[in-house]
Amino acid sequence: MTINKYYSLGKNKLFGINRSITGQGVRQSLGIIKKELKLLKIKKINCGTKVFDWKIPNEWNVKNAYIKDNKKFKKIDYKNNNLHLIGYSTPVNRILNKQTLFKHLHTIKKKPNAIPYITSYYKKYWGFCISEKQKQRINKIYKNKDKFRALINSNFNPNGFLNYGELVLKGKSKQEILISTYICHPSMANNELSGPIVSMALINHFKRKKLDKTLRFLFIPETIGSIAYINKNFNYLKSNVIGGYNLSCIGDEKNHSCMLTKYGDTISDYSLLEAYKKLKIKFIKYPFLKRGSDERQFNSPGVDLPIASIFRSKYGEYYEYHTSLDDFKLVTIKGLKGGFKVAKTSIEILLKKIIPKNLILCEPQMGRRKLYPTLSGVYSQSKQKKLVRSMMDFLQYADGKNDLKNISNRIGVSLKNTKKLYNQLKKHKLVI
Repeated sequence: MTINKYYSLGKNKLFGINRSITGQGVRQSLGIIKKELKLLKIKKINCGTKVFDWKIPNEWNVKNAYIKDNKKFKKIDYKNNNLHLIGYSTPVNRILNKQTLFKHLHTIKKKPNAIPYITSYYKKYWGFCISEKQKQRINKIYKNKDKFRALINSNFNPNGFLNYGELVLKGKSKQEILISTYICHPSMANNELSGPIVSMALINHFKRKKLDKTLRFLFIPETIGSIAYINKNFNYLKSNVIGGYNLSCIGDEKNHSCMLTKYGDTISDYSLLEAYKKLKIKFIKYPFLKRGSDERQFNSPGVDLPIASIFRSKYGEYYEYHTSLDDFKLVTIKGLKGGFKVAKTSIEILLKKIIPKNLILCEPQMGRRKLYPTLSGVYSQSKQKKLVRSMMDFLQYADGKNDLKNISNRIGVSLKNTKKLYNQLKKHKLVI
């Protein structure tokens, strides 16, 4: 099974790579994925590039990081677990006492066995993360006057890049479904690799199909990656994307859950809800006010792309979130298959939907197309009055946001006759 294959890839090759929003870890991860998916294109945007209100930070890479005691024993070692190092930590090589060291050690008291995942992308800082139990052991063994060496061999390259992966499966139509997932978290299975694993499985499934619409898959760093991508492709996305999904935390067995678009009334929303119903899956629907992943960027005012999010356990809502406990004991083949099934079914439903889009700005001139009587008096007495009115009503809702069923309900015309209206208007090149 495809999921089994990509599960193994995630667990054995991708999991331990030190990924961040930029850097060699992202390129290495995308390179591994590209070996499986030859159509994947690895792209780059220069660091320092202004993207809307943001600027892509300098590329960050790490060679080594550790804390040694005065006997040169390593008490904390980035090479043992890259979550030990706060993401984007500045270079450090200094001697410090226990009190000063503890100011740069981060734990979660309520999760004593967990190493937390912490970053400082946009403010200079350095620090280490350990479990609360490990911190207590260090506190017990060493005195306040004892010395430690803190070393972080990191560097920031202003001439570096933000990298992302993009794969397009072309369909008959220019209308596109966008599937986005992120690739920027180190050593976490559900919050990081479940999305790419399911995306790879979806690509493997749909690449063999004859598609009515185009499918576009993104593997991007969260937040800054989606902002940069939207900035670069804004006009194209607005013209072509009719729906899609952000995939995150989609590989555990605890729940099924989702977050609809900002107003919850797009074709993506309806298709996802229809998929849950078809699969007879109970799910939790989180309000958009609890957003936290890239659905924020796609639904931002002015962007307004109809992208919903599909989860198993939503980010921030499960115990292991953003810690070393988020591993491949939490993410399972069964859990991934469940997430895959929901995403696949939603996409299949979305692919089948006919979503008319008006090709004419403002009201088209119908008379010269012989679709509208040229004499108003004749029009008012014509038996075609109802048909013409229905046609004009159809065009009002052919905005790329409604499928035929929605339009049928809105204009009070049977679905059968709505399809006839669509075919007639399409014949005259008024809609696609």
